[in-house]
Amino acid sequence: MVEYDVKTLGVNSVDVNEQNEQAVGFYLHQGFHVISRDATDSTGKPYPVLHMQL
Repeated sequence: MVEYDVKTLGVNSVDVNEQNEQAVGFYLHQGFHVISRDATDSTGKPYPVLHMQL
C-alpha cells in the first residue's frame, strides 16, 4: 500500500505519533526519515508528532 501511495499518488511525507513505536519503525523501514518533530498534534493535544519524509 505504501508503494502504491508513493508511486501512484506521489506521497513522500507522513506525520506519525512518536509514541506509536510500531508505526515509526514501519515508516523507517519503508525508507522514510524524520525531518522534524512537534510536541503537540495538529489539534494542540500533547501527542508528539514526527514529520517524516522519503
